Amino acid sequence: MDKKRPPIYLFTDGAASGNPGPGGYGVVLQCGPAEKTLSGGFRLTTNNRMELLAVIVGLEAVKWENAEVQVWSDSSYVVKALNEGWLEKWKRSGFKGKKNVDLWLRFDAVSSRHRVAFHWLKGHAGHPQNERCDRMAVEAYHQENLPEDQGYIAENQGLL
Repeated sequence: MDKKRPPIYLFTDGAASGNPGPGGYGVVLQCGPAEKTLSGGFRLTTNNRMELLAVIVGLEAVKWENAEVQVWSDSSYVVKALNEGWLEKWKRSGFKGKKNVDLWLRFDAVSSRHRVAFHWLKGHAGHPQNERCDRMAVEAYHQENLPEDQGYIAENQGLL
C-alpha cells in the first residue's frame, strides 16, 4: 500500500533583459521540510519562454508519478493558458499561429504525469518565494557563456 505523499509547492519565475534578450528562470520546490532550487539562463530568449520553462523544469524535477503539485507563478500567460483552457484550444488547432510550441508540448508531456493546479500571484509584491525565484532568474541570465535557446532560434527561423 502506498503511503500518502505530501503536496509539492512549486514556485517559479522567468525573466528577460529585453524581449528578446538574455533570459533566465528560477524555481523553488518545497515538499514538507525538503526544498530544492533550480535555475538556468540563455543568451537570447523571451520572458514568456522563461516563465513557461521554469514550470517545466520544476515539474521535471518531481521524482515520483502522480504527485500533487501546486504551482505558483506570476505569469498571466502561463496561468491563464492552463486555468482558462487556452492550451487545450491551441492543441485542438494544432498550435496554429502560436509561439513556444516546443515548450508547450514539453509541458504537456510532463504535466500529464502529475495532478497539477496553477495559482497566479502578483510579481514583485514581496512574496518571499516569488522574489527568490526572480533573483535566481536574473542571476542566471547574468552568467558568462550562456547557451542558445534552441527552441527560440528554431521558432524565429521558421523551423518550428
